[in-house]
Amino acid sequence: MRTIATRARIRKRGLASWAADLIWPPRSLLTEAMVDRPGVIEPALWGELKFLGAPQCACCGFPLPSDEGPQASCAACLSDKPAYDTARAALAYDDHARKLVLDLKRGGRRDGLPVFARWMAAAGEDALAKADFVAPAPMHWTRLAVRSFNQAAWLAQVLSRQCGKPWKPGALTRIKRRKSQAGLSASERRRNVGGAIKASSRFDAKIIVVVDDVFTTGATLEACARALRKAGAAEVHGLTLARVVRPTDITL
Repeated sequence: MRTIATRARIRKRGLASWAADLIWPPRSLLTEAMVDRPGVIEPALWGELKFLGAPQCACCGFPLPSDEGPQASCAACLSDKPAYDTARAALAYDDHARKLVLDLKRGGRRDGLPVFARWMAAAGEDALAKADFVAPAPMHWTRLAVRSFNQAAWLAQVLSRQCGKPWKPGALTRIKRRKSQAGLSASERRRNVGGAIKASSRFDAKIIVVVDDVFTTGATLEACARALRKAGAAEVHGLTLARVVRPTDITL
């Protein structure tokens, strides 16, 4: 049974939330419409979100045109196997997902984090079930100093609470600052991030889920996986809020 002190703390948090809502009324994650609580999307727009799932590539999670079984892979992964074991994403990166990502990434909007983490936990259920910990894709310290936050770390932290797995915010570090990945082609992204990421310590025999906001070409996840493999990781899985499913979507 809850103690009197516990009930008092719950009432206090509820009162604080109510007061905050009076000053900053919660808005829909996709529009300026007022909603009854943070993290809500109107039913009509909710129905337009493109959640990803089977059939998909067993490795990178790219949507497949037909169901060829749980081990089916896309042509890209068959021709050049990635360094990571699997990559999964909750949403296809379309106009709606773009707003969610950019509000988080550039606007620092955090009220959607709990629902994003639930979506991601569902998308990455298999990898999370066996993971030793989750780790955010790293940001170079100079960029972090300017922006003041790493959206991948926010996602990883909330996801950690959702799935009951530890998170290690410093497991990976970006040792070289490179130009932004925005607007770069797949090959340019791979070259841009190559050698820029390293593991902070040994992770022998560990199963690790790397968390980021968007899977575009897989270049960042590939660099993270190579660094973690070098540090002894047994498996590396990627998990993102959204992923690009069309070449025309890569200008984030």
